[in-house]
Amino acid sequence: MARALALDVGDRRIGVAISDESKLLARPLEIIDRKLQNPIDHLKTLIAQYAPDVLILGEPIELDGKTGPQAQRVRAFAAELSTVIAIPVQFQDERWSSGEAGDLIKAHKKKRKPQPHTRTRPAVHRHDDALAAAVILQRYLDETRQTTD
Repeated sequence: MARALALDVGDRRIGVAISDESKLLARPLEIIDRKLQNPIDHLKTLIAQYAPDVLILGEPIELDGKTGPQAQRVRAFAAELSTVIAIPVQFQDERWSSGEAGDLIKAHKKKRKPQPHTRTRPAVHRHDDALAAAVILQRYLDETRQTTD
């Protein structure tokens, strides 16, 4: 089976998550810094590397269910990306995904033993974008599995 790749598209960073080959579990993969990397080129590389059969983009729908300016920017990014990739792009409601990711990070920190302070920490601790992408992807996987069962 092929994997699914998910994006949490922001103005500064793009969180990336990948599923396992059975499409049961999502995990954070990386964060693309839009100032340091060309996101389209980098995503083409990730798609070639992981061979997903679907790309899921978190859609920032507002609390009232309407699409706002950020959702329009995500859709514009998806349209640009669709011109250079050959896999379908689908959208998943991402409301509260960053909050869930932050809660997961806090819970993980409470369970870990205190570590000596280091200057560098994994990206998921600096920004929750990749973990938010994993939350978005896991929602998609769970919903897709429920509709096919």
